[in-house]
Amino acid sequence: MENQAIERLLTQIQQVVVGKSEIIKLTVTALLAGGHVLFEDVPGVGKTTLARALARSVAGDFNRIQFTPDLLPNDILGVAILNQQTTQFEFHPGPIFTTMLLADEINRATPRTQSALLQAMAERQVTLDGQTYDLPANFFVLATENPSEYAGTYPLPEAQLDRFLFSLQVGYPATNDELALYSGDDRQVQLRQLQAVLSESDLTQLKQAVAQVTIAPAVTQYALALVQATRQQAEIRLGISPRGGLALLQASRAYAFLNQRNYVLPDDIQAILVPTFSHRLVLANGAQSLSAKQQVVTELMQTIPVPTKGTSR
Repeated sequence: MENQAIERLLTQIQQVVVGKSEIIKLTVTALLAGGHVLFEDVPGVGKTTLARALARSVAGDFNRIQFTPDLLPNDILGVAILNQQTTQFEFHPGPIFTTMLLADEINRATPRTQSALLQAMAERQVTLDGQTYDLPANFFVLATENPSEYAGTYPLPEAQLDRFLFSLQVGYPATNDELALYSGDDRQVQLRQLQAVLSESDLTQLKQAVAQVTIAPAVTQYALALVQATRQQAEIRLGISPRGGLALLQASRAYAFLNQRNYVLPDDIQAILVPTFSHRLVLANGAQSLSAKQQVVTELMQTIPVPTKGTSR
């Protein structure tokens, strides 16, 4: 039943987002791992469409926030307003109080506004005026950002980037996929026709199953070696923190689960290493581009010995 539910989810999203099966799979991996996803790419390649397709395929509330330079933290979190009749302040929740949140063009807002997401993404709570409010248990952020060299963008601080499990790039479609996109139905019509194939209880059960996926000591040591290698490379000024290492292990469980296994292989670690590590690194040469960081992670992965099959089960 679990495999069938995931297959329905992946198949439905692929009907709208053509030719990006691995990106879709990684996005669902982050959802099952309880993480958040940051899409960095040029405009118009389907980042928002993918986020909307996933949101419509999973039951629960969905809100979208268009980030702009004049957006304020209270526009995201909510505000307390005085009730004239009761003379009491009443909290009016903002759009962050939802199951799935699309933070569109997140790096067009100021760092002050970006920071409004920090507690919510890490703790699934919001604290305002001394009061703490819980967010839904399956709270999930899909954020899109334009490349840092684009006009009107603010770099995401390291603390904000570390809240994202994955950083992904959708990329341009292959020629045949783009041709199918041009000749197919309107994607907005397709999106409106999507129905939820997973309930919130289904999602909760899938997350519980992911938590039961085992990781052999040899595979954990392999993950640790990769983490520590980022702290020892001359071209990396800021390597992966222990929180980043834990994120790698949690994501590997979800990725193995999507591949219908209850144990993690080194192949799972390798498959998610670049999207887990790249956005968390700070390079010594000051390079900001995600592609430069991805190249560093790819080269680093080739320097660490991979556990043999007999030690990874």
